[in-house]
Amino acid sequence: MADHVPARLAPLLAEFDFARQRLADRMAGPVMNSGNGTEVKVGPMTDAEYLWEPGPGCWSVRRRADGPGPRATVLTGRGEFGRDSAPPPHPAPPPFTTIAWRLTHLSELLALRADHTHGSRSLTRDDYAVGGDAATAVAAFDSAATAWRESLLAADDTVLDTVGHSTYPHGGDSEEVFLDVVWWVNQELLHHGAEIALLRDLYRLGHAGA
Repeated sequence: MADHVPARLAPLLAEFDFARQRLADRMAGPVMNSGNGTEVKVGPMTDAEYLWEPGPGCWSVRRRADGPGPRATVLTGRGEFGRDSAPPPHPAPPPFTTIAWRLTHLSELLALRADHTHGSRSLTRDDYAVGGDAATAVAAFDSAATAWRESLLAADDTVLDTVGHSTYPHGGDSEEVFLDVVWWVNQELLHHGAEIALLRDLYRLGHAGA
């Protein structure tokens, strides 16, 4: 592990920590930061929210025994559940995806990138256990985020400038310096976290009093 966090990495690590905590609080409660420091009460995400399909043709997480959803051809991951997917070229227009799809996608990329940066460098999507319920998925996100953070703490300035330090096979990592990969992962966390928060808000709006 690096003796200290390189100056170039420090703001990206702080951003990651903030975005991770904000998403975790948004999913689990009991309060979240509204953005201006005000604490807002929020209940834990339910299985109904996690799997909610706002419209027809959504991609989600499904029991493997039920097969993939509309326009999907495979269920990625291992275990009883898998995430809708299809090999390139992907369906156009892209299917709308549920919280379950977005959260397991985010957690998978964190877990696999951690492994391909500071682990065995061998895990594939077929090795990732896809959570079929909200509590399992939230716990998996926490575990994956912790693993990725540990890989960041192991990076020194030489690593940050190394092209292909991450061997994650589902992105441009092999062609990018590691610092750019770190930036990209933050972007993934920020935008998927915002999507998940919005879907929670929409679910609450549409199911008020239900």
